[in-house]
Amino acid sequence: MSRVGKYHVALVAVAALILLMSLVRVVSGQNDITSSGTFAAALLLAVPIGLAGLGGLWAERAGVVNIGLEGMMVLGTWFAGWAGYQWGPVAALLAGLLGGALGGLVHAIATVSFGVDHIISGVAINLLGPGVTRFLSEVLFKEGTPAADAGAGITTSPAISSSAWQASLPLLSDGPDVLGRLEDTHWFLLADLAGILRGLTHNVSVLVILAVLLLPLTFFVLWHTAFGLRLRSVGENPWAAESLGVDVYRIKYIAVIISGAFAGLGGVFLVFVSTKYVEGQTAGRGFIGLAAMIFGNWRPGGLAAGAALFGYADGLQLRSSGAVTSFFLFGAVLLLVYLGLQVRRLTVSDRPAELAARGTREYTLMALAAAGMVVLFWLWLTVDQLPNEFVFITPHVLTLLVLLVASQRLRMPKADGVRYRRGEQH
Repeated sequence: MSRVGKYHVALVAVAALILLMSLVRVVSGQNDITSSGTFAAALLLAVPIGLAGLGGLWAERAGVVNIGLEGMMVLGTWFAGWAGYQWGPVAALLAGLLGGALGGLVHAIATVSFGVDHIISGVAINLLGPGVTRFLSEVLFKEGTPAADAGAGITTSPAISSSAWQASLPLLSDGPDVLGRLEDTHWFLLADLAGILRGLTHNVSVLVILAVLLLPLTFFVLWHTAFGLRLRSVGENPWAAESLGVDVYRIKYIAVIISGAFAGLGGVFLVFVSTKYVEGQTAGRGFIGLAAMIFGNWRPGGLAAGAALFGYADGLQLRSSGAVTSFFLFGAVLLLVYLGLQVRRLTVSDRPAELAARGTREYTLMALAAAGMVVLFWLWLTVDQLPNEFVFITPHVLTLLVLLVASQRLRMPKADGVRYRRGEQH
């Protein structure tokens, strides 16, 4: 399939998804499914996940597994809070980037220079990040310090001002609130489109715009520059890259440090949202970002889709616990669409021999999909509202389910996690 063809398929898939969401909203009566508030919340929740996943993408495309993204995000939050209350939001941004990059540097030294197992080093970073930030808080935020006089505590920094970093995108947000009025009509599809556009364009943080622009920038650098080609070749076969004159160690160091900086930027975003550093505010987003990267098959576009999915699930459960039950209907309709496509493919296929060879597996999957569709539809009819405990874990359950489904088509870089030594033959 050509590149243009892939883009066309993606656009058709997005249009079909919005149409399906509109249908589910009308049938279920849950207007929060496509409300501007839900999508504004989803955008805020997806950005730190996407930035963490972007950090993982840079490291793993260079062959370094980075499960230490959570610890690097923690470092980014603390340094952003510490610098932000003293010198403002620009200092917070730079300090958060530097804090995350420092975590990436430690990971690079351990894995690239000393050959430490990548998983062990990542776990160590995840333990080191919270430990170091707690120590720094007890030293610099304790009672009697200037930070404490400004409102800090052992687990929080003084507040910083980030209101100047809010903006609304032109054209769609200027003048009368046409989108808001159209959303309030609750018309099929039109109101949904208005709610989605309004949620994604009103009072958008400049940091959100920066994060969104980093996705195409990463794609351009990694897939359309000589440096990106070298970096990806290091992740596929560092010995072959070495034979062509590529400095593998330097490339790996650069990639992992950039990885940490992106994770730190995700931490900065969390600080800007809450206007201060709070201990534990990353709440596992580094791990979910890693899951989004894997779901996206180590590519920026897929990563963006994964981050959007997890952010939307989290935003919906925050906006309305009742709307979460609409996932049952949504899942049932998706399974119905899957069954329809499978039946069509089986009936119009011109390769009967291949279908016969895979027949048992195909029909088993279709039977499971049909059973799942019936169960989900029954749950939607009978369950009015989920217990709060189930609502809270919905995004995490969705993460596991998506990874389970996506695992069948994943292809990680071939040398991801492989210990490299210059001059050795693999």
